[in-house]
Amino acid sequence: MVLWSYPPTSKQLIVTVCGLITGAALFAVGAHLSFTNIAPQQARAQARKDFVKARLRKLLED
Repeated sequence: MVLWSYPPTSKQLIVTVCGLITGAALFAVGAHLSFTNIAPQQARAQARKDFVKARLRKLLED
């Protein structure tokens, strides 16, 4: 199977490599920000869970 009819030029290869590097860098930054911001998100979810549990206990005890 032939991927292309003619070999890519050096400029095309450079542009392709730069595009791949840029994509990998953006992916890495996104992953870093996601892991950096996960603790506050978990804390908010836990606070909501605790609030709902306390509210349900109060409603069911009455």
